[in-house]
Amino acid sequence: MKKTIITVVGKDTVGIIAKVCTYLAENGINILDISQTIVSDFFNMMMIVDTNSSKKAFGDMVDDLEKIGQEIGVVIKCQKEEIFDQMHRI
Repeated sequence: MKKTIITVVGKDTVGIIAKVCTYLAENGINILDISQTIVSDFFNMMMIVDTNSSKKAFGDMVDDLEKIGQEIGVVIKCQKEEIFDQMHRI
């Protein structure tokens, strides 16, 4: 399993989750876990996804999600699990 951490942050608007999840589903990326909160009109979502069956290369997925984020006014970042783990080790 190839896990990727996706974060989405920005002003809350209608359709953020729908846009991101639609892209993932269309590209064979399975959502393993998802958490989202809204604090004072700011949207924050963290997803753990399995990119093992992805139709897109990792770099293309990153670029596509960044573009979707720009279109809907949020920042979307992706990190491979092993890099995320290394960055957050104590």
